[in-house]
Amino acid sequence: MRLYLASTSPARLALLRAAGIEPVVVPSHVDEPAAVLAAEAEHGPLTPQAMVQLLARLKAEAVRGDHDGEPIDGLILGGDSAFAIDDAIHGKPHLPGVARERWRAQRGRTGHLHSGHWLIDHRDGRENGAVGAAAVASVTFADVTDDEIDAYVASGEPLEVAGAFTIDSLGGPFITRVEGDPSTVVGLSLSTLRDLVRRLGVDWTSLWNRR
Repeated sequence: MRLYLASTSPARLALLRAAGIEPVVVPSHVDEPAAVLAAEAEHGPLTPQAMVQLLARLKAEAVRGDHDGEPIDGLILGGDSAFAIDDAIHGKPHLPGVARERWRAQRGRTGHLHSGHWLIDHRDGRENGAVGAAAVASVTFADVTDDEIDAYVASGEPLEVAGAFTIDSLGGPFITRVEGDPSTVVGLSLSTLRDLVRRLGVDWTSLWNRR
C-alpha cells in the first residue's frame, strides 16, 4: 500500500521514514492564508483545531487524481500544524524579529501544538472515502536566555516551523516537557495516523516499505 504525502515538510517526511514508511511526496500548493481568510469570512474565527483540520483537508484534496501522469493508487495524507498560546494561533514566523518576539513571550511557559490530519482512500485511482482527526500536545519551554534566543533565531531553524520551535533538532533542549503524542509536536501524530489508516480498513503494517 502506498502513502502519498501532500506536504513538503521535511519533519513529516522524516517521521514517516522513521516509522518504516517511504511516502510519495506530492506538493499541494494550497494558498493557506487565503483559505483561512475565506473560511473565517464565512464562519467566523477558527479555533486552532478547526484551522489545522481545514488546511490538512485542503492539502489532501488538492492532489487527488494523477501524479506524474499515473493515477494515484493508495492513501493520500494531508497535514497541518499550529501552535497556540494565550488564545493566539502562531504559525510559521518567517521573519527573525517575529521569531525572537515569540520566544521571549513563550519561554518558561506552556502552549499547545495542534496537528491536523486528513486521509483520503484513493485506491484503484479513485476516491473511496476520507477520514480526519486533530491531535494536540502541550509543550512547556525552558526559561531560555536572550542570548540563547538570539543564537537560535540566527540559526534559521525556527523561521519556517509552527510556533517557531522544533523538538527534534536545535530547539529540543529548550523544551522541558511534552504531554501527548510526542510526534504531534514534530508535525503529525503517528498514533492518530495509525487510527485513521485502520478506520479506512487498511492494516498499518501494510504501509511499511522501508528496510
